Amino acid sequence: MSIPLPAPYPSPSSSRPPGTDVPATCEVPHFAPVRVRGGRYQLQRLVRHRRRALAAGLAVTAAALVAAGPRSGEQARGHPVADPVRKHRAVEIVAAPVRIADGATVRLLRPGDRVDVIAARETATGGDARVIARGARVTGVPEPLGDDAGNGALVVLSVPRATAARLAGAGATARLAVTLC
Repeated sequence: MSIPLPAPYPSPSSSRPPGTDVPATCEVPHFAPVRVRGGRYQLQRLVRHRRRALAAGLAVTAAALVAAGPRSGEQARGHPVADPVRKHRAVEIVAAPVRIADGATVRLLRPGDRVDVIAARETATGGDARVIARGARVTGVPEPLGDDAGNGALVVLSVPRATAARLAGAGATARLAVTLC
């Protein structure tokens, strides 16, 4: 006994001949290209505004580095809390050559030492002394050039510009001495 099998793909319009349900071919008209508004000139604008582009790039890079950084449970990222960021003063440090009255004291100094510079003035009523520079760093102790035992010895100090001016003024009117800090 044979069972009739249904057709694999029944056609909805089996009464029409094959190929008549397809539309006729026609030519596609020419269209102008579609452009996104402002897209053509974005690169040129980006080149003109390089600073903004650089800042944006750095911001994206910083965000990526922070996101990709090491993750630890309880440690703070960035600067540790125990070591706060200090504000830097806008003080220009200069090297000031200073003639100290006692040459033997200068021979005790080494680069890196910290000293206080004291100006002593002799007057008819006695002498007064005042501290001109506190905690100045010794950057150099030049070798004496000859018999300058009576003129003292030279030392180079690293001090702020305003202190260097006070040292120069005091060196012209008073005898200078140093004390190690």
